[in-house]
Amino acid sequence: MRNNFRIWDADTHVRPTAETIQQFLSAPMRERFSDEKYWTKRRVGMAGEQYQEPLRHYYHLRDGGGEGWGSRPPRRLGEAGPRPNEERQFQTFMGSRLPTDGGGDDRGDVRLRDMDEEGTDVHTIVHSGANGHPEPEVEAEFIRAEHRYIDAFCNADPHRLKSLIVVTPRQVDLSVKQIHEWGKKPWAVGVIPSLPLDYPIDHPDMDAIWRATQEEGLTIVHHSFAAGYPGYRDLWDNPFLGRTASHPWAAQRAVAAFVGSGIMDRFPELKFCILESGFGWLPSWAARMDDQQIYMGYLAEGLKHKPSDYLTNGRFFAGIVLNEGEPMVRMVTEHMGDEVLMFGSDYPHAESRFPESTHQALSWESISSAQMQKMLYDNAVRCFGDP
Repeated sequence: MRNNFRIWDADTHVRPTAETIQQFLSAPMRERFSDEKYWTKRRVGMAGEQYQEPLRHYYHLRDGGGEGWGSRPPRRLGEAGPRPNEERQFQTFMGSRLPTDGGGDDRGDVRLRDMDEEGTDVHTIVHSGANGHPEPEVEAEFIRAEHRYIDAFCNADPHRLKSLIVVTPRQVDLSVKQIHEWGKKPWAVGVIPSLPLDYPIDHPDMDAIWRATQEEGLTIVHHSFAAGYPGYRDLWDNPFLGRTASHPWAAQRAVAAFVGSGIMDRFPELKFCILESGFGWLPSWAARMDDQQIYMGYLAEGLKHKPSDYLTNGRFFAGIVLNEGEPMVRMVTEHMGDEVLMFGSDYPHAESRFPESTHQALSWESISSAQMQKMLYDNAVRCFGDP
């Protein structure tokens, strides 16, 4: 709590090291992926921390190098291609003190101490493990291990540490089982699809996943990343363009596909939220979807509402990003009401303003006390459930 406001940070992260996640793998899988070719050294932390030997590692399961603008040689704007031997430099940390080491890996107790310093009551934690291996059973085992890991991490205080269940269309039956296995845990508040490249979120094979999510009273979460859905191949070799455009563009496509395909009609209790994707674009995107529904068509037949109505009917939520600030919060609230936006800091990533993220939001004097309480806490409760 800060300034008498309870605060739910809807967008935070962990990234477990290989040394951490291997404890939760089956013995055969742990042995198979003990070879150094599957490990990369963690030289830089999520906030830009510079680590020294002996280094911990991350699993690296994909062949052919990484994906997305975050891993390719960077091209500076105005130049024809990457400079020889230039490597992408880590982004600038935007806070005043680095988050405490361990809070983004294997120390739930450390996370709680950072939360107390910043004044946050609850974190929704987006976890990114090593799923994505081309062999479905390998991917399945890493997903299972990831859930065992996040269960252990959140058990430091499952009423303050909340997280998501990872699902994949490559393993629909497994995904449904994982939703039902973990969905009643106090930390489980949502389901986050991990989609293969070019796989549409509105594919009908995903209906079994949406149904299981609704049955467990969970929320579908879209969180944009540097690689993967909906496409990172649009000249993202420039980090400025990549980071500026890829996150909102991914969310815009996800939102349009989710509401335009009739998913929220077929599953009338299902909720959907977007995180770390910007939010100032929401009113214009809502109006554009309404117009394109008439002008272009090709949405699901028999939609019960205009696309924009699905964003204001109490079942859609969006995490703010602090850099868009007070004017965007005010504008979106004016156009869409005060029950859409949720506070998000991106802890412990470099974009976080740790430990002043909550101070920054609370300084927005044109946001009324009632609107501030909804953004800081109440809307997250409506999205994810009472902690």
